[in-house]
Formats: sequence, C-alpha cells, structure tokens
Amino acid sequence: MLSPPDNWFLQAPLDPLHLDWLTRAGIEVAVLRLDQIDPLISGNKWFKLIEHLKTADRLGAEGIISLGGAHSNHLHALAAAGKRFGFATVGLLRGHPQQTPTVKDLQAFGMQLHWLGYAGYRARHEAGFWQPWQTRYPRLHPVPEGGGGLPGALGCMQLRATVCAQLPGLGWSDHDGWWLACGTGTTLAGLVLAEAGDHPVYGALAVPDDHGVAQMVERIVQEAGVVNARYELIDASRGGFAKVDPLLLDFIEKTEQAGSIPLEPLYTGKALMALKQQVEAGKFARGTRLIFVHTGGLQGRRGFDSQA
Repeated sequence: MLSPPDNWFLQAPLDPLHLDWLTRAGIEVAVLRLDQIDPLISGNKWFKLIEHLKTADRLGAEGIISLGGAHSNHLHALAAAGKRFGFATVGLLRGHPQQTPTVKDLQAFGMQLHWLGYAGYRARHEAGFWQPWQTRYPRLHPVPEGGGGLPGALGCMQLRATVCAQLPGLGWSDHDGWWLACGTGTTLAGLVLAEAGDHPVYGALAVPDDHGVAQMVERIVQEAGVVNARYELIDASRGGFAKVDPLLLDFIEKTEQAGSIPLEPLYTGKALMALKQQVEAGKFARGTRLIFVHTGGLQGRRGFDSQA
C-alpha cells in the first residue's frame, strides 16, 4: 500500500502572531503552523502529496519519481514519507552533484538520485520528458516538481477546514483572507478552490514571473471549474528565486526574536516581509483578520546557515 493512514497527521495549530507593525496597523494575523505537523514530513509539501499518493496507490505503483533542487522541501518530504511508509522514491535533481544537508537526508532516506544538470532540468516541461524515466522506472508514478497541478491543489483544500475549526479558539467568528508564499502556486490554488470566492487568497511570489506561477494557478482553477476565484499574486521574490539579501535576513532575525516564529529565507521569510510592506502601505483596513500559512521548509534553511 502506497498511501499512509488518513488520520496519520495531527492537526496543524493556529497561533496568533504578535508583532509591532501589525499592532500599529490594527491588523490581526493568525499563523497556520504547517511546520509543526511532523519533524520530517512537514509543511504544505505533505498536503500536496496526498492525492498523488492516492493515485499511485490506485494504479498499483510501487513508488514515486519526482523533481527538485538540492534544497528541495518537496523531495525531502517525499523521501521521508517513502522511508516511513515503505515505498520507493527517485529524485531527479536540478544542477550537478553537491552534498547539501537536504541531499544527505535524501540519501539517508533511501531516495535514488539522478542529477540532470541545468539544461536537462529546464527540459522538464517539454513533451516526452518523462518517457525515458518511465521506461527506466516503470513501477513508479511520476509527480510534477513540487507536487504541483490539480491533484496537489486538491490535497491542500483541507487547510481551510483546519483553520475554520480553530477560529473560535482565537475569538474569531471568521477571517478576511489568506496570505502565503508561492513557489508553484499549488497551495494557493487549493485554498482558492476551497474558498470558492468566499475569501481572497494573497500569494507572495517567492519566484520570478517566468516560473509560471500565474499560469499554473489559472490552469488549476479552470480544471476545477471554479468560477468565483478570488486571488492576487504579489511579487516577493526580491530579485529571483533563492535570492537572499541583508534586509531580508535582518527582518527574519528581528521577527524571530519578537514573534517566536521560525522562518526561512526562500519562502516564509519573503512572504511575511511582503505582508509587512503591504500592511504599511495601507493595503488592508484596520480590523482585518488574515491567516498566514507557514508552509514549512525549515529543513532547507540549513544550507543557508552553513554558508553564513
């Protein structure tokens, strides 16, 4: 059996975020702590894998083959799930062999790795890319980079119910919208599907426009047949994917000291910094209540810490 038990994960806690710039603006933010659902298979990556695993199980596959970089949260979660639940995993990696903390974990979890170089990785969207790999691994089910696409979004829809069940504990009767980092746009799309127009979803783009997030979200929404899609994409890439600058690192350090919430510089740090900028620019009215999704990814921070 490829799929783990449906009730395996504990509920992600919803915690209030107390920061000076929120208080001054009269904005309330609660953080959905997906980083706390499991020590290894954490964050939104797990939810994006759920439907892919169910499909693989239904098709009789013996494992999963997917793609990512040398710090990939997606491959890390996939490899950890494979080890824990006993299914084979293969990772197709961007670039050339390197020993990052993430890569060492992938190897320890038993994932078979293939380095594609940069040109080879760029070909991942081309017709016929998967054919030789499916010939080589006929018993493995292919999953897009980051667990993207409609199946990944469907797995993320349950986040809305997780939040709504915990709002009374905050003294909230409702929320006014969502804010989260976007790498592929799949998690955002899942929330858009779940909300079906009830509340807006704001995506802080951790990658440049040419990564195709807007197109991915639009395609998922169209495939799902959602008419009243309410979402907005906001550039938070700070010049490119994995671009980290002193202002961002300083913001993360001060926020962690003030708010007791761990952040990493590729996704959650950029997303919260972008929210601060938008709040201070007056985007939201006083009294607005937002859900900030902590998408996990803290394991990837080790590569940056080791370079510091």
